Amino acid sequence: MDRRCELAASLFLSAWLLSSCSTVSTPNTSADASSKLRELLEASDEAELDRNPINGIFRGDLRRAAVYGDYISEAYVVAEKSAAAKELHELTAIPRERLTLPERIAYDTFRWSRADALEKNSPPASLLWPRLTLDHHNGWHVFFPELSSGDGIAPYRTVQDYEDGLARIDGFVQYLDRAISRMREGMAAGVVQPRFVVDRMIVQFERFAEQGPETSPYCDPIRKLPADMGLADRERLTKAYTVAVETKLRPAFRHVRAFLIDDYRQAARDSVGLSAIPGGAPYYEHLIRSHTTTLLTARQIHEIGLTEVDRITKGMRTVMQRVGFKGSLSEFFEYLRTDRSFQPSSATAVLEDYRAIGRRVDAGMPRLFNVAPKTVLEIRLTPDYQAPTDAAARYNSGAPDTGKPGVFYVNTFDLKSRSTWMMETLYLHEAVPGHHFQNMLAVENAALPKLLRFGWNTAYGEGWALYAESLGPGLGLFEDPYQLFGFYDAEMLRAMRLVVDTGLHAFGWTREQAIDYMLAHSALGRTDVVAEVERYIVNPGQALAYKIGALTIQRLRRKAEQQLGARFDVRTFHSQVLMTGAIPMTVLEARVDDWIASLR
Repeated sequence: MDRRCELAASLFLSAWLLSSCSTVSTPNTSADASSKLRELLEASDEAELDRNPINGIFRGDLRRAAVYGDYISEAYVVAEKSAAAKELHELTAIPRERLTLPERIAYDTFRWSRADALEKNSPPASLLWPRLTLDHHNGWHVFFPELSSGDGIAPYRTVQDYEDGLARIDGFVQYLDRAISRMREGMAAGVVQPRFVVDRMIVQFERFAEQGPETSPYCDPIRKLPADMGLADRERLTKAYTVAVETKLRPAFRHVRAFLIDDYRQAARDSVGLSAIPGGAPYYEHLIRSHTTTLLTARQIHEIGLTEVDRITKGMRTVMQRVGFKGSLSEFFEYLRTDRSFQPSSATAVLEDYRAIGRRVDAGMPRLFNVAPKTVLEIRLTPDYQAPTDAAARYNSGAPDTGKPGVFYVNTFDLKSRSTWMMETLYLHEAVPGHHFQNMLAVENAALPKLLRFGWNTAYGEGWALYAESLGPGLGLFEDPYQLFGFYDAEMLRAMRLVVDTGLHAFGWTREQAIDYMLAHSALGRTDVVAEVERYIVNPGQALAYKIGALTIQRLRRKAEQQLGARFDVRTFHSQVLMTGAIPMTVLEARVDDWIASLR
């Protein structure tokens, strides 16, 4: 991986650092340096939670649970930028060479994350993302119903929990008004969503507005009030939540829908790539750096993708020959997409099959890992209000402090378009040893600073989950050749993303061109392909990090195997990757290099 990433962050800051007139005292001893770093990380974390209070709920920290937050106003952007610049300046006063090795990992990760935040909240990036705040795949309107349902990460166990939920609803309604204001700014600047995205959102908000207290997820908490809650509180809260839905949420949803239909849709664009809007090209370059934690260019990533597509295609052909299919690869794809033997029989059957896969994986884990999280994993169906536009599966982290489990969500919308041959790979990625394993090992590791326990970067988190898919044979999976094909197909998806995401946002590809490319190179059904392509359109760069992160971890493992020989233990290697929490690829490479050196 390109080690210039760290240098780039420093160069981005150079003008500000050189112009700063303030001075910060430099610690004189290693103990002083360690203490200063701990103080800075703790202060930064508290300040970040003040600015982004809902992040605390994900940790089980409910001190700010009644506060929704801002997230998109100009004042918010200025505050985020100011905090990043201030904290980076304070970090320069801490001599890195006086820190312990674990502290250097925290130091380097903090420097990267703060530099990334400074770039995100400076032009040109800051002129785009707040004005594109709503789309059909991202945005608080997609996420907030689950948070408020009682089945999400926010607890609903006490009267105070319910009061906090009501207060957050008020904040969410205010957020929607801010979102409209920011999108109007975008209309004036030519920074708008593609028209098909607006059409998707219109349908979403129409559905939200139709949901009265009987069907609204926001009223789910009052349908399952705690048994020990007093009668007066039960009656009061039931009324308050009903009123909130009828007099606050539904009117707010109607207001957004009317804005989208009457004003925004006319200003929306026919193009789909970022390069088609003012400032879009440099913003996409920032997103590539941010998500991959590298300095790879769009062209380099596009070429890596093409190479990987060719390699994986050969593996697919091998499986086709193994099962004795007579015909072309494209015909094999069509067979896998359409043959009824590969279609789930029911949503219930899907859940049971995933639970069976989980039991097999658990039995094999000690062969590859010497650590495991304590947090329970649950498997659930994707909520109906998210399913039409959601991915085939996803993971929500648990919160040990509140007893919330990690949840592996499985999408059974349009069940006939789903395929059983991808189930083993999806479980490895989203559940164990993928996202659930990686997320909860970090969260449960109280010895880590909060930056590393709760932080995230896409290349690490998604790179690990993709790498986890490759561990299937060692865990007793992929014995069925069709499940092995599912592994190749999933790997192909991540390789195609390198081609398609860069094609859309840097090289002028159309939505249809991207869909056709993915259908031609994989057995994914059209429903999944359309959802994937539309996701890349509204979340540029994020999909690049999966393959780039996984390739990095695989390269580091090969390096360790080659240099350590018989001393290499895959279980220890996995602990080296996992037990620091989410770190940039450059920092991970330095950590693995140090580990290798310590054993030679």
